[in-house]
Amino acid sequence: MANPTGFMKTERETPTRRPVDVRIRDWKEVYEEQPFEDLQKQAGRCMDCGIPFCHQGCPLGNLIPEWNDLIWRGEKEEAIERLHATNNFPEFTGRLCPAPCETACVVAINSDAVTIKQVELRTIEEAFGSGSVKPLIPDRLTGKTVAVVGSGPAGLAAAQQLTRAGHTVAVYERAEKIGGLLRYGIPEFKMEKSIVDRRLDQMKAEGTRFRPGVDVGVEITGSDLRTKYDAVVLAIGATNWRDLPVPGRELNGIHQAMEYLPWGNKQGLAELSGPPPINANGKHVVILGGGDTGADCLGTAIRQGAATLTQLEIMPRPTGERPSSQPWPTYPMIYRVSSAHEESGERLFAVSTESFLGDENGNVKALRLVETEFKNGKFEKVEGSEKEIPADLVLLAMGFTGVEKSPLVTQLEVELDDRGNIARNENFESTSEGVYVCGDAGRGQSLIVWAIAEGRAAAAAVDRSLMGRTQLPAPIEPTDRSLTV
Repeated sequence: MANPTGFMKTERETPTRRPVDVRIRDWKEVYEEQPFEDLQKQAGRCMDCGIPFCHQGCPLGNLIPEWNDLIWRGEKEEAIERLHATNNFPEFTGRLCPAPCETACVVAINSDAVTIKQVELRTIEEAFGSGSVKPLIPDRLTGKTVAVVGSGPAGLAAAQQLTRAGHTVAVYERAEKIGGLLRYGIPEFKMEKSIVDRRLDQMKAEGTRFRPGVDVGVEITGSDLRTKYDAVVLAIGATNWRDLPVPGRELNGIHQAMEYLPWGNKQGLAELSGPPPINANGKHVVILGGGDTGADCLGTAIRQGAATLTQLEIMPRPTGERPSSQPWPTYPMIYRVSSAHEESGERLFAVSTESFLGDENGNVKALRLVETEFKNGKFEKVEGSEKEIPADLVLLAMGFTGVEKSPLVTQLEVELDDRGNIARNENFESTSEGVYVCGDAGRGQSLIVWAIAEGRAAAAAVDRSLMGRTQLPAPIEPTDRSLTV
């Protein structure tokens, strides 16, 4: 194990966030670098448990006690080797995953969990800094070709695994650059896009081919893909966003989060010649949805100079302690404060939007809210609790309800399940022969760590189908939802 008494003598310590008044003036990541010696002490808190429940908490099955021990000992190259054995992109998960591994940490039964996520992130950053992350070019090519549609974490993981198995892989992305939600949904202050580009450079060197700016289903048909490639992997995400059909929804100034966030990213990267088309500057901004996407909208609007910010959530405010109904090692729904919540804005819980109010020009000017109570399995209105709040920019961040009903789905003749996702069997195969599905497209909206795990598992299934056997690891089955957060 690492330090045998580390969990008793060392308190949990995470990296410091940059001062609020400094970080809201730029789009850079919010965390300061933690001295490596301090990180080693944190890794030394790992107990190397007889049964490491952190493995169960991580869909990738990361070898957490092993690389914790190696970092504590200063053996950085061995640590990144063990980390990369199960995770293609620890620099993504180390920044973006909510760390279900930490809530399953044995130390967390009666103390503060090991800072697993930070050790993971620093391990990969040390490796990139030392030049230890090199392309893994296959010894030979199989002659088989695979098209991956979608370049989010699931698609990239599947593509990298299949490329390393010796297949010729092309990744198609309809946006102008590769990265999917990593590039266009995650704000720059949570993960700078140079982090994505750095990994894409490795994948290009390994042989993965990227085809950005191609709307598959329109510019190239599903039939074309099936003719050109031996297998097709759909990693198109669950982008059919949930709407709010209440009076006034047609007013100007009401947008979906994923209509807004890409412009914020372009602004943060100085890719725009003027202000973004959807801009929070000087406006009263209301965000509907209390999850991570809502927090991303909040941080973006702060940096754009919003006048006021309010984030609404229909659920009551969670407690600060683990609920008895969600015991260790499950992932608890507790009150969490993101970096954006530290910066500005008001959070309102147990409220519902009854209608949007507009001005004479058809622009939204206010929301009419009502307090709610959860009774008899549904949310009920609290009589007499109605109120109005000003809003001239409303952002809907209420989640997604399955795959977009695009021409590609029709052309490939894949069936959908009752949740709006692409139906698949235990081998990640859709109902259309030779077409596989992974990530949110098959699972439904979930975590980045699940997307990477699904991409790796789907790659193993494709490789086995094409070659009759596979040496690629398959960490999960598509029906496994036991650890969905």
